[in-house]
Amino acid sequence: MAGRSSSPAPVTTTLPDVTTNSAAETEDLGRSWGERLRTGDVVLLQGELGAGKTTFVRGAAQGAGSTAPVASPTFQLVRVYPGRVQLAHVDLYRVENSSELADIGLEDLATRGAVVVEWGERLDVDDAALIEFEHLGGDRRRIRTIRDLSH
Repeated sequence: MAGRSSSPAPVTTTLPDVTTNSAAETEDLGRSWGERLRTGDVVLLQGELGAGKTTFVRGAAQGAGSTAPVASPTFQLVRVYPGRVQLAHVDLYRVENSSELADIGLEDLATRGAVVVEWGERLDVDDAALIEFEHLGGDRRRIRTIRDLSH
């Protein structure tokens, strides 16, 4: 997916940080992102274990129109949730080399819907949105949008 440039470059200004104080607030923020998702969108999530990435994706799936339960795909690598926009939830935590990335088929997933990638720093996708998560203790999270969606 490196070099993929079928759409305009995303906004690269950093948006204001959002601090959430509960899992429900993190999920709500994800839901608002999911409502904006379109086929071909790729969203890279960065942050340590327990930073709230999967909780955010749970909301994003709901915003994309899915009613399926969302779980971390750590051992499965990819989970696909049907909805208004199909959402592929990818977790690269256990991926160790680039050949494993090729096996996931990210480009194909993006042609069928939106793709949200946990541990997104392991990918180089030119036109992807980028969100950074920081665990502040307890249920508090700082969520920073580094690059927004291009629409």
